[in-house]
Amino acid sequence: MSQSLWFFGSRLTIVADHTTTGGQYDLIEGYFPPGSQTPPHRHTRYSEQLYVLSGEFTVWAGENKVVLSAGESFLIPVGTPHVVAALSDKPARGLVVAAPSAFARLIAAVGTLDETEPSDMELTERISAEIGDEILGAPGDLPPT
Repeated sequence: MSQSLWFFGSRLTIVADHTTTGGQYDLIEGYFPPGSQTPPHRHTRYSEQLYVLSGEFTVWAGENKVVLSAGESFLIPVGTPHVVAALSDKPARGLVVAAPSAFARLIAAVGTLDETEPSDMELTERISAEIGDEILGAPGDLPPT
């Protein structure tokens, strides 16, 4: 059931979602090209666990900044403003477990097949609100502290 889509400059593959996990969690594989970064955001209804497969992720979560390498993981608790970025000159790959399930719904609704096609921001904001996500800035911004 795997589905790969581009979302805010990253290719995200939905490995498992509410249809296969009974709504308990989503499993997403993410590929971040060098220099890509999420906008600052927070999830008000689910936590996010990031596990690094290859490369390096920099995560700003609340007042914390961590740099994660392959084999390392980091939990972003519910309600924590955060940014995830691949700042090195190499791409980064990781797995995200979002629990309970919600994040995959956003990716499926607004992700694109073409990496150059921008996401529909009106739809992104609507679905984000429905699943309890809040976008707190633009890509390149850091989360408020």
